[in-house]
Amino acid sequence: MASFITSAAPEAGRIIHSDACVTEGAAWLADHDPRFAEALIQCGPLPLRRRPDGFGRLLSAIVSQQVSVASAKAIWQRLLDAQLTTREEVVSASEDDLRAAGLSRQKIRYSIALAEEEIDFEALRNMPTEAVIKVLTKVTGVGVWTAEIYAMFSLGRADVFAPGDLALQEAAKDLFDLPARPSERELRKLAEAWSPWRSVAARILWAYYHVAKDREGIR
Repeated sequence: MASFITSAAPEAGRIIHSDACVTEGAAWLADHDPRFAEALIQCGPLPLRRRPDGFGRLLSAIVSQQVSVASAKAIWQRLLDAQLTTREEVVSASEDDLRAAGLSRQKIRYSIALAEEEIDFEALRNMPTEAVIKVLTKVTGVGVWTAEIYAMFSLGRADVFAPGDLALQEAAKDLFDLPARPSERELRKLAEAWSPWRSVAARILWAYYHVAKDREGIR
């Protein structure tokens, strides 16, 4: 059963457990860069955004790839109704079962690959973030962005970032007055200065992105 992490080995680094952790990280970032302080004034309190960890969470991420939020929710509900959200259930299911629940041929392949990998999700809680990403990206259909988001929100890692995220790139361009949207490599380098609170920096940038787009009238 998926659960929220309450403790982790030192190798895992700081874990974000509560809103107080997010507030602490935001204060640190605002103190180290006035542009984060400016963004926080506009964005207000940041969300905790913690999620359970485990097989189901990663399967849900695969289901959500390249579809709308509404479609992802509908497919996930069909998987729940069909009892196809645990590793054991997916391993035992036929491709027809998974297709009937709404998965495309590609996502059926990804889901089966995830189940067959037999990841020890509890062990991930105590691994360094780099090792977590290495384990997860071995799975067909799980890229670096998905692995980083899992580490950030399901494992609660305080010092992980997802520079391949287009919203983070766009927000960094606006907030830091960059001449162009930074590449993944450029944003990863820029984010080094936000350690040990890169996950909170990501929360600020996502919040700032939505505020900026609302201000510009973009939907």
